[in-house]
Amino acid sequence: MPDTLCGIRVDAEELAPFLPPGKKLSAKPDVDSDRIWCDVSVDGKLAVRTVQKWWQGGHDTAYFLRSQTLERVEETADDGRYVYSGWQAFGKTENCVDEKYKQDLYTGIQAYGSDHRDADAMKRLIVSFTEEVEKSDECDSKAS
Repeated sequence: MPDTLCGIRVDAEELAPFLPPGKKLSAKPDVDSDRIWCDVSVDGKLAVRTVQKWWQGGHDTAYFLRSQTLERVEETADDGRYVYSGWQAFGKTENCVDEKYKQDLYTGIQAYGSDHRDADAMKRLIVSFTEEVEKSDECDSKAS
């Protein structure tokens, strides 16, 4: 089990229950000008997707998540900075701002590949993932 997904550190013990059983784990980045997806597959089937996305500044995480999922995500933490459920979570970085285009960097984790549901674990995953993204080159890439 890797401790990074496409270059971002994750807690392997927290992530493992959200992955289905299988033999071959792979993580493949999909990079565009305003987002980075990391698709984690088990035996060739998508299990987890992480996202880092530059999105309209001045909004909360709930606004961002509506562009990412149709599911209801009702749990919140840190005054709405993190929004999560038993299988997906979204966050907003601090100080990762693109002044030129007035965008903030948001994060997400969606676990498609198993029936495992654990809102507390998903909250811990999104908080630690977002903190690692804040330390990444992507956070610094758009700063002016």
